[in-house]
Amino acid sequence: MKIGIDFGTSYSAAAALVDGEVRTIRFGDERQFRTTVYFPEAVPDPSQFELTDALEAEVEAQVRNARTQQTRAINEAQARREHAARLPAEQREAALAMIPTPAQRSEQDLRRDAVRAVRRQWLELQVREARASAASLQNAVYGEEAVEAYLSEGFGNLVQSPKSMLGYQLAPHVRQTIVGIAGYILEHIRLTAGQQLGANVRRAVLGRPVQFRSSLGAAGGDQALEIMTEAAASAGFDEVSFLEEPVAAALGYHAQSADRHRTLVVDIGGGTTDITLAEVGGPQAPVVLGSWGIARGGVDVDLSLSLSRFMPLFGKGATRVPAHHYVEAATVHDVVRQREFQRRDSYREVDAPFGPRLISLQQAGNTTRLSRAVESTKIQLSTQGDSQATLDYIERDLGLASTADDLARAADPFLGNLAELLREVGAEIGEAPAAVFLTGGMSRAPYVRETVRQCFPNARQVAGDASLGVVSGLAFAAARG
Repeated sequence: MKIGIDFGTSYSAAAALVDGEVRTIRFGDERQFRTTVYFPEAVPDPSQFELTDALEAEVEAQVRNARTQQTRAINEAQARREHAARLPAEQREAALAMIPTPAQRSEQDLRRDAVRAVRRQWLELQVREARASAASLQNAVYGEEAVEAYLSEGFGNLVQSPKSMLGYQLAPHVRQTIVGIAGYILEHIRLTAGQQLGANVRRAVLGRPVQFRSSLGAAGGDQALEIMTEAAASAGFDEVSFLEEPVAAALGYHAQSADRHRTLVVDIGGGTTDITLAEVGGPQAPVVLGSWGIARGGVDVDLSLSLSRFMPLFGKGATRVPAHHYVEAATVHDVVRQREFQRRDSYREVDAPFGPRLISLQQAGNTTRLSRAVESTKIQLSTQGDSQATLDYIERDLGLASTADDLARAADPFLGNLAELLREVGAEIGEAPAAVFLTGGMSRAPYVRETVRQCFPNARQVAGDASLGVVSGLAFAAARG
């Protein structure tokens, strides 16, 4: 059987067309789950090499060995010269010319080479352990349960939004681990779908953004698709194809539209904002007229809100702590940045209360707790005037009150990017669409809907299912074969 999978930055879902009806797969009591995985095995970080007592002993052993070999080579050369000196004059010069002069290297040079050798051996060990960790992810826990398990256990690895890492420069061992994580998430989806559908699920249509979040340009998108294809194969899929997410949403909207009309589908998710112009409705097949996208979404609003409202509690703007330290702490979906923040040791020099709060934030699970508080604040302020966040895991009685105006200021950069994209699309398509179909988690936000309305004031605004608009269309695409 073939299913549609929306492998999202924030949430993932799956669905299939059964007897002409879209059937969404349930994960526990929900029809989607947070794209988060926790596994107790700790994936090592090769950048954390340091000379422990054991490694220092290996360095000293290699230095002694190198020194012995150097002394032996010098002695052997000297013995050969003494032997050549006793040869007849006509043979002596040629014999001496054939004797190499051994390099006499300093203790500093010998030690430098030994450290390099030990570091290389250590890195090879880390890669082998990373492979073993990636191969043992069968103990993984997914979704909200993953977050709870990580916070409860206090060790291991919590990987949030692995999709957001697919388009970035990855070291080989990191890439392999990401493939493993994505593979187990897809396997979790495949097995859950097969159980509920009563069929062997081996084929899928996966949603993809128009433009991946990437540091590599177009090559990042190609890499992301390669990783997802490899992960799907490891998850047991025999065949996978990809469909742009707003195109999928257009297919889903088409199925519920009786009259033919031009629609602009605006899909605003956690990581990206994607747009498709399509002719939908009626008995004719939908026609896609164009697609656009930017690598901006809900996580950008979360980051902005965290930096503008929450991080001042930790000294942002009031201390000499570099600004990028706060970005590292707030970017919970970036494993590398999280490790950079957690292993910094300079906060004891920061005056109270900020130094102690930063040290507390470094403790296992606390950046995740803070991220949840930020997201909760964003959601609350989208529908009400104020919000109160409790941060007693950082400091007793610590809390933060925020208002809708705070969220508006934090969301303003993203809304500027959204408005710019909508204006570019409007200029390119010429005639305004009859309707704008909104889907994706961020489409719930009133400020997002108002921005869209300002750019297309004469278009009828249709609120699709924010969570399942894309996956429903992917189910239709999967049913096509």
